[in-house]
Amino acid sequence: MPVISTERMRDRRDSILAAASRVFSQKGFQAASIAEIARAAGVSDGLVYKYFENKRELLISALTAFYERVIDDLEQQVELGETFADRLRLLVQTHLGVFVRDTGLCRLFISEVRVATDYPGSAIQVLNKRYTAVLLRIVHDGIRNGEVRPDTDPRVVRDLLFGAVEHVAWRHVTTRKAIDCDRLGRQIAGMIVGGIAPPRPAARRRAAS
Repeated sequence: MPVISTERMRDRRDSILAAASRVFSQKGFQAASIAEIARAAGVSDGLVYKYFENKRELLISALTAFYERVIDDLEQQVELGETFADRLRLLVQTHLGVFVRDTGLCRLFISEVRVATDYPGSAIQVLNKRYTAVLLRIVHDGIRNGEVRPDTDPRVVRDLLFGAVEHVAWRHVTTRKAIDCDRLGRQIAGMIVGGIAPPRPAARRRAAS
C-alpha cells in the first residue's frame, strides 16, 4: 500500500473541512450529513471518518478554522487604527464584514451552536471569548491613554457593541438584505465613542459653571 505524505493528508483534511463549512452553512448542522460532505469534498464517507470521528467533531473543527481565521483578520485590521475611535470603527466594520462574507456560518453559530447545551466551556466558546477580547484590549488601551473615561467598564462596552452589531447583522443573515458595513461601522462606533469618551475641556468648563 503506498504511503500518503503528511502534506497530502493535510490537503485531504483541509478539503473535507472546506466542504463541511459549505454544507453546514447551506443546510445547518442537523440537516447536513457526512455523505453529503464527502460528496462535496470528492472523497468517500470512509475517508471522512478517517480524519474525523463524527459529524460533531467535524463541525467543531470547521468552526475552529473559521474562528482562527477571523480572529487573525480582526487583530490585523484594528492594528491599522491610530486612535481608539479608529480602532473601534475598524473592529465594527470588520465584524460586520464577517456576517456578509460568512453568512451561513454566522447563522449556524448563532442559531444552532451557541444555544446548544454543550456550548458553555467548549472550545468554540473559548474562541468566541478570544474574538471579543480584541475589543476588551482596545477599551483598556483607550482608558490607559486617556481616550476613554476611566470609569468605563470594558465588559459593558463589549456587550453593547456586539449586541448591537449582531442585532443589525441578523437582519442580513435572515433576509440577505444588503448592509453597508462602512456606514454602519462608523455609525455604531461613533455612538459608542460619544458615550465613553472624556468630555472636552469646553464641555467641562460649561459643566463646572
